[in-house]
Amino acid sequence: MQELARADFDGIEAFVAVAELGGFAAAAKKIERDASVVSRRVSQLEARLGVRLLVRTTRRVALTEAGEAYLKRLQAVLEELSAANLEVRDMAAAPQGLLRVSAPSTFGRLWLAPLIAGFLEQHALIRVDLRFSDRMVDLLAEGFDLAVRVGVLPSSSLQSRKIGGHRMLLAAAPAYLKRRGTPKTPDDLAHHDCIGFTGNASWPDWRLQFGARRKTVRPPCRYVTDNSEAALAAGIGGAGVILAPDWLAGPALHDGSLREILRGWTVKGDGGIYTVLPTGRLIPKKSRAFIDYLAAKLKVTGDWKRTP
Repeated sequence: MQELARADFDGIEAFVAVAELGGFAAAAKKIERDASVVSRRVSQLEARLGVRLLVRTTRRVALTEAGEAYLKRLQAVLEELSAANLEVRDMAAAPQGLLRVSAPSTFGRLWLAPLIAGFLEQHALIRVDLRFSDRMVDLLAEGFDLAVRVGVLPSSSLQSRKIGGHRMLLAAAPAYLKRRGTPKTPDDLAHHDCIGFTGNASWPDWRLQFGARRKTVRPPCRYVTDNSEAALAAGIGGAGVILAPDWLAGPALHDGSLREILRGWTVKGDGGIYTVLPTGRLIPKKSRAFIDYLAAKLKVTGDWKRTP
C-alpha cells in the first residue's frame, strides 16, 4: 500500500472541512488555519490525485462528481478512525460517565429500579439517568445510550441483546375461582368475567396457543384499563380473569394472591427482555457494564416469582 504523506492528511482534513461546511472561511475556522492555507492544501491534494474535487465560484463551493465520491469514502474512513480512538480510550478507562437509559414504565419500576442501587455500588464512576416511557423512544434523537424493551422485538438496525425471557399466562384470584368456578378450556372464558388490558398487542382479542393448537377468544370484559398494574390489582381483588406476563403476575402467583388457570395456554410469540443500543460497532464500557449486570440479575430464562 502506498504510504500517505503528512501533506495528504493535511489536504484531506482541509477538503473534508470545506465539503461539509460549504466554504473555505468556515473550514478555516474549524481547523484553525487561514483560509488561504486551506485553499492551498485542497489545491495540492487535487494536484496529487490528478482530479478536481471542488468547483469554486465567487459565491459558493460545490463538489464535483469525483469530490462527492471521495468525500463519501473519506467520511466512512474517518468514522472508523474515530471509533477506533474511542474504543482504545474506553479500554484504558474504568466504566464512567452518565448513562441514560429508557425503560417501559411498569417493568422498569418493578424490576429495573430495585437493581440500580447495586449497580451504582459496583460502578462508582457511573451516573444513571433512568427514564420510564411506554413509547418507542428514538435513542439517537433523544440522547439515550440504551433502552430496555419487553415483548417481541421488531426488526430494526439497532443492536440488541436478550437478557431475560417471559411468557403470558391466565390467572384469577382464589376467591373468584371459588365463586365462579375454574375455566377448563379457552371457550369457558366466554362465561367468566375478564379484565381487559388495552396495551396487549392483540387487544381486544386474546390469541392463545397450546403447543400447535391455536385459539382466539374475545373475552367479555366488565373492566378495561390501559394500565397493567391496575389490571393486576383488579385480578388480585377478585374482579375476574387476567391475561398477564409472568414478570407482572409472578409475585402474586408466588404468594397465592393469584392462581394460574388453563396452565400451558399462552400467547403466540411470548417475548423477551432486551437491551437495544444505537447501531455501531463500539459499545461504550458504561453501557456494556450495565447490560452485563442486568443479564446476570435477570438471567435469560427469567425468575419472576419475587421482586428484586
